[in-house]
Amino acid sequence: MTPVDSSRNDNPTLEEENARLRRDLQAAQQMTALGELVSTTTHEFNNVLTTILNYAKLGLRHTDEATRTRSLEKILSAGQRAEKLTSSVLGLARNRSADPAPTDLGALCDETLVLLERELQKYRVGVDRQYEAKGQAMVVGNQVQQVLMNLLTNARQAMPSGGQVVIRTADNAAGTVDLSVRDTGAGIAMEMLPRIFDRGFSTKSGPDETGKGGAGLGLSACREMIEAQGGKIRVESAVGRGTQFTLRLPAASAAALAGPAGQPIAKLGVTDAESRSAAAI
Repeated sequence: MTPVDSSRNDNPTLEEENARLRRDLQAAQQMTALGELVSTTTHEFNNVLTTILNYAKLGLRHTDEATRTRSLEKILSAGQRAEKLTSSVLGLARNRSADPAPTDLGALCDETLVLLERELQKYRVGVDRQYEAKGQAMVVGNQVQQVLMNLLTNARQAMPSGGQVVIRTADNAAGTVDLSVRDTGAGIAMEMLPRIFDRGFSTKSGPDETGKGGAGLGLSACREMIEAQGGKIRVESAVGRGTQFTLRLPAASAAALAGPAGQPIAKLGVTDAESRSAAAI
């Protein structure tokens, strides 16, 4: 007779099933956020191509030098915009590692803003960049970037009539680096703040006219991403005065910054070739 181990249970426990569902939900939210990123980038490239085509046609229709010169200048400007977009998208593609690495938060913010620049301008939202951090964060860069895009999109939606966003990085004595996003929007009611990071909670009734909002990477997923990397996210808000989200992230150690064999690591999203290209322009 073959002995049977009655202690074995092939059915997952409730905790295991909940953990699996959380992973599936986070993966689905990340895919939705990626879809929004692709949509934003495609829209930006379409705007660039429209500008190039229209001014090329204008230059061909007119023979006077002034019109042709103006058309060429517009085409050049659109081409430079496309180069910035390409550099930003390539930076995102390179930074797909799931392992924490020393990350220049200022460079990460700049790459993210390239993708949202036109949208922020359309809604008359100014950006004040205050990059004060000297150190780098030890994080999974692409995940922090997804969180940042979500926070910036939320900030823009909180200011339908325009306003200001302040993005600030700062070092902390406790071995952490802060990345904060502050807007001058409507603010969040005090009774909502304790629930702001709850799964399924939203202050939005649905997508706005751009199709964003009410879905995507929610604040609960943002918190889970940041906490999984040893960081924290907190919110401060007052109705009529705006909202600030702060990511407190672990700082990269001197050993991590030295890189393999003591070689300094490259900054996030910037290659030697791109640096030379930017210098040439």
